[in-house]
Amino acid sequence: MPIYVWNAKTRAGEKKSGELEAGSPDAVALHLKNMGLTPGKVKEKPKDISEIFPFLAPKVTIKDLVVFTRQFAVMVDAGLPLVQCLQILADQQENPTLKNVLREVKSDVESGSTFAEALRKHPKVFDDLYVNLVAAGEVGGILDTILNRLAIQLEKAEKLRKQLKGAMVYPATVSTIAIACIVLLLVKVIPVFEQMFADFGGTLPGPTQMVIALSNWLQANIMYLLGGIFAFFTAFSQARKRSLAFHYKTDLLAIKLPIFGNIIKKVAVARFTRTLGTMISSGVPILDGLDIVAKTAGNMIIEEELQATRQSISEGKTIAEPLQNSKVFPGMMVQMVAVGEETGSMEVMLNKIADFYDDEVDSAVAGLTAMLEPIMMVFMGGSIGTILIAMYLPIFTIADTIT
Repeated sequence: MPIYVWNAKTRAGEKKSGELEAGSPDAVALHLKNMGLTPGKVKEKPKDISEIFPFLAPKVTIKDLVVFTRQFAVMVDAGLPLVQCLQILADQQENPTLKNVLREVKSDVESGSTFAEALRKHPKVFDDLYVNLVAAGEVGGILDTILNRLAIQLEKAEKLRKQLKGAMVYPATVSTIAIACIVLLLVKVIPVFEQMFADFGGTLPGPTQMVIALSNWLQANIMYLLGGIFAFFTAFSQARKRSLAFHYKTDLLAIKLPIFGNIIKKVAVARFTRTLGTMISSGVPILDGLDIVAKTAGNMIIEEELQATRQSISEGKTIAEPLQNSKVFPGMMVQMVAVGEETGSMEVMLNKIADFYDDEVDSAVAGLTAMLEPIMMVFMGGSIGTILIAMYLPIFTIADTIT
């Protein structure tokens, strides 16, 4: 339904204004009269530019979702009806994308849909994990508890994502800066030295000739080089999207990488155990939970392992049995899962495993950063230093000739 902007007056003559979602201006006027107000101007609210051009709409961040989830949990716990909660949260929402989504969810709930069914229509904002936990909360009458668990789950997942991103971004950033400095030297500084050496005449040292040749090649081909790099990454991205075989191979390579592969595995363990623990404690059947966790794993190798685990459980095996043959999940985790199954405290054990591997990821990222810092500094300093020495060698030769 459209949103109308209205002006009205109270019986005392005080001016009021606001927004209301309604089917027509007459419906808005009737609503205002029922509130004891005298309607004034009622007009449809102009569309936001993001509604006209959807690609300009801001994305719903994890932070937006966490804040919404926590606020919603407080309101539900206070006994407010779902529709009223959604209306209040939509009105105060600053992100226009989430605002529109919440209004659509509210409309669907008013039309008779369950909250989970309404959320399922917006998979870009609410994933399978979110929707299924909400559905479990509605069935069990513990929606506020589930929403609080969801908020914690989202915060933990975002922390893990940032840790992994930080581990990957640092070396990429330093390498990019180092390469940019080298290219700047070769394209802007070296030609000045080349002209100066040409004026002096004579034979240049071998290292200097190599640097000048590299500079000339780079100046002549830099646009082709940049185009090739752009084409490579574009082709790589498209190949991962369109070819499952290529996607599988690159995911396999990722978990086999030295150092980085170990971090990826630890993140996968923490994410898997935390998510499954949250779902089991919320009443979601373990087979459904494993299916959802597998689909949100973010790596085809890990997804394959989890789906194999799910299949084994459906055949009557324990969780620990198929995980023992996994090349992704470590033995300590498998043993702790086995203990959790035997003692009947699976969700508690899964959360303990997740906490342990959260700390492991912290330590691994800190160790990686500490190791890469001197390596990157040596690479950057060595590369630039080599170029500078090569360019100053002829100057030393000329000075020796003059003396």
